[in-house]
Amino acid sequence: MAFDVFNGDADGLAALVQWRLAYPKANTLITGVKRDIALLKQVPLATEQVTVMDLSMAKNQAALDALLASGTQVFYADHHQSGAVPQSPLLHAHIHTSANTCTALIIDKLLHGQYREWALVGAYGDNLHRTANALAHQSQIAASQRDRLEQLGHYLNYNSYGASLDDLIMPPAILYRHLCGFDTPDAFMRAYPDIVTTLAEAYQSDRDKAKALAPETTGDGGKIYLLPDAAWARRISGMLGNQLANQAPDSAHAVLTPMSSGDWMVSIRAPLNRPSGAVQLAEQFATGGGRAAAAGINALPATALSAFTAAFMAHFSP
Repeated sequence: MAFDVFNGDADGLAALVQWRLAYPKANTLITGVKRDIALLKQVPLATEQVTVMDLSMAKNQAALDALLASGTQVFYADHHQSGAVPQSPLLHAHIHTSANTCTALIIDKLLHGQYREWALVGAYGDNLHRTANALAHQSQIAASQRDRLEQLGHYLNYNSYGASLDDLIMPPAILYRHLCGFDTPDAFMRAYPDIVTTLAEAYQSDRDKAKALAPETTGDGGKIYLLPDAAWARRISGMLGNQLANQAPDSAHAVLTPMSSGDWMVSIRAPLNRPSGAVQLAEQFATGGGRAAAAGINALPATALSAFTAAFMAHFSP
């Protein structure tokens, strides 16, 4: 038995689509909302083979060690902080933590650009617009096609945010099953215009609601937004962070969304013009993690809100 374990965002989807186009296999899927990253523990021990895409190795270390000890072959590609990478002949790890890469681009390099357009969808979804635009230009992709890839990346990434699958427009596993049969994103969009339209309309509706929001805290370090307790706010939280970062590339931003537990889910974006420090801030709190340019805290206690605000402003102070 074999499993494909992946982040449900644009990057995780695009990475796995590329890999399975190159190496077709109908494995059991394990995925979830974007913040549901400790997924490897769901794989039974002594499984024959596991493919992992876009999940922090540091957050899956114990499960990975157990799988390797049980004889499981593991292919692991990711761009988040990894911690110590296990030394095992059963592990084939491709970990690159540069602020200018993502898992879809890591797979693109391994496949020598075979499914470049899917890699660009993942990169645009991960807010790597400069890198994606340069690669699209290098690949002689027309501006109109590049715009379609960018939009699809945004829609797929938007669809991954929420406290649970109930918040999402479409579960990532089902979305992957629709994506994986097409060599190009354009072929998918022609075959399933209803899916694209549904995601686009929901995305625009949620963005329109977010336009009315004002920052809760503004300082030299950046701005912090507190969202209302609503499904639309949970869905737009990550993409709002990207949008704010693009609009003010010299500032850092944090978007906090309330959870039913009383905690806050936190999305952190470092300034685009200084894409570092986000993960170092997030890791000051118990459930924090991510990468240099973009990170998050899965559950920030309400009692720690003032501490986070102070740490954010100090951390990103010019």
